Parts: sequence; structure tokens; C-alpha cells
Amino acid sequence: MKIRRSVTMEDIARMAHVSKPTVSRALRNSPLVTPETRKLVMDLAQKHGYVVNRNAQKLRQSRSDTIAVVLDFKSHRENRISDPFIFNLLAGVSEALGQREQDLLLCAPGHAEIESLSAIIASRGADGIIFLGEGERRPDFVDLAALGVPFVVWGSVEQDQSYCAVGSDNFHGGFLAGQHLLDRGRSRFLFVGDSRFHEISQRRQGLVAALAKSDKPTHLSDLIMDGFSYASTLEAARAMIESDKATVPDAVFAASDTAAMALISALGDAGLSVPGDVSVVGYNNIPGAEYFSPPLTTIGQDVHMAGALLVEKLMLHIEGRAPASTMLDTRLIVRESS
Repeated sequence: MKIRRSVTMEDIARMAHVSKPTVSRALRNSPLVTPETRKLVMDLAQKHGYVVNRNAQKLRQSRSDTIAVVLDFKSHRENRISDPFIFNLLAGVSEALGQREQDLLLCAPGHAEIESLSAIIASRGADGIIFLGEGERRPDFVDLAALGVPFVVWGSVEQDQSYCAVGSDNFHGGFLAGQHLLDRGRSRFLFVGDSRFHEISQRRQGLVAALAKSDKPTHLSDLIMDGFSYASTLEAARAMIESDKATVPDAVFAASDTAAMALISALGDAGLSVPGDVSVVGYNNIPGAEYFSPPLTTIGQDVHMAGALLVEKLMLHIEGRAPASTMLDTRLIVRESS
């Protein structure tokens, strides 16, 4: 006699064309599932005689299979994020979560305070948190770590951090940019960025280290930006150039590709050529950098690897383990702007 195999949750998920976590949520009447999907799953379960394993369900109910993601809204004026890099990083995280059948809960700016995020975890609205950008929130992360909340941060990686972070080697990236510009025979340097942020400060420190190794005299000035948008950088760069055209630098290292592109536009408006008069290097290797005019020399980071690592380390944290921070390599990508 042929024994009929019992229908599993995977079978229901395949028939409903949804993920296994979605079936699980539908069966326990979770508000995260639409009424239409819940009815479809329940109908299929009833039709095929699927019976919920209550013991297994009790174990699963300690997890929501949802990860909260918080963008660094505070570092951007009026909560506007204009740098494409953060969205590339978000895409990498989303892909890695999808591979693990985890849902993504994108937190609004007003819900990004420590108390609100702690409540999301306590109420099982999410199992853990990924912060995309640290800005000036380091004290918040220390407090959150002390509360035992599972989270991981895309930001600077330093010794003795009380929380797990994944980031690129910002110092080495800055050093590579400085070394490259020195090799181009440049001597009057401009750094564009706000060094109050740890990642940007490390990029500037790398630039300074490269200049210190030069056997020729160099000069470094700063264009300090309190925003990350193309428009604000363009306005500041135009004002700088207009104030004293005689001291315009012949080398620019910008802390982001967006800022570097704005500098190139401002230099062009002033009748200066890139790279003829000024060599420019950006940071992040955003998709548009390769197609900008001129194509932008930049420091590249592996966004796909970053997303995978952020998710992997958070999952380890959720399981009660203590993942170590990881620093990713940076590389110089030479194009026509330098």
C-alpha cells in the first residue's frame, strides 16, 4: 500500500507562490500578511489537510522573520537622502535578506530613536536592526548595545567598539586617493566633507598620511559641508571659487562621488577643466560615476559583500552569538577625472 506524504509548509508556500515565512505568518493570523494572502494560505491548508505542528510553532513564534533597517536620516537636511550609495547598500541588504526569507521593515525617521527601536524588538515587530550609516549616533549605539538589542552598523570599524560594525577601510581609501593625486604632480589639495563624521574623518586622515610622505611641498585646505546633497555642494564650491580664483586647488578629494561631481560642475562653470587644471577623486563608485563627464576616478567599495555581511552578522547576533566587526578592502578606480 502506498503511503501518502503529509503536506508541509514548504508545499503550501509553493502552491500559494509566497515564501515559507509568509505562510507561517498567515497561519498565525499576523497583521503583516494581507487578508487576501491569508485567505489563500488558509484555503490551501484546509484543502490539502495541512496540520500545524504546535510544538514547532511555539519555537517559531519567538522570531518574526523581520529585520528593521534604519537609514541615517539625521545626517541629511530635511530628511532628504540624495547620495545614491546608501540606496545601493540598501539593495545589497535587501537581496541578502531575501535569500534568507526575511522581511525588511524600513523605519521612518520618527521611529529611529533608541526607545522606539527597542520597543520594536521587545514587541517582536522585528528580530534585529541594521543601521545603514552611523552619522553622529555612536552614543546611541553604545546605549543600544548595553540594552542587549541585536543590531549591526554600516560605519567605521575601530578597536574596542561595544557593537558590531561592517565598513570599508576609509583610511586606506583616503591614502590611495592622496597617493594617486600626488602621482599626477598635484600640490594644492582640497578635501570636501564633514570630518565630524568618523568615516569621513578617516578618509581625510588617509589623505593627510599620503601627503606627509611626499618629498615635495603640499598644501591642504577644506571645504566643510554640513549636508551631502549635490545642490548644497555645488553652491558651496561656486562660492569658494568665486571668492578667490587665484587659490583654486589643483587636486580635489571628495568624501563622496556626489560631492565630487558637484565640484567638477562648479569648476566647469568657472572655466576650469578637469583633469587639465584640476584632478578630482571621489568615493563610493556609485553607478553614475562611470558615465559622468568626465568619468569619475573614485575609491570603490564592495556593496554586495557589505550587504551580505551585515545580514550574516546580524543573524549570528540574533542567535545569541557575538559577531566580530569586519573591515572591507577599498580600491582605487582610475578614470578620466584625474
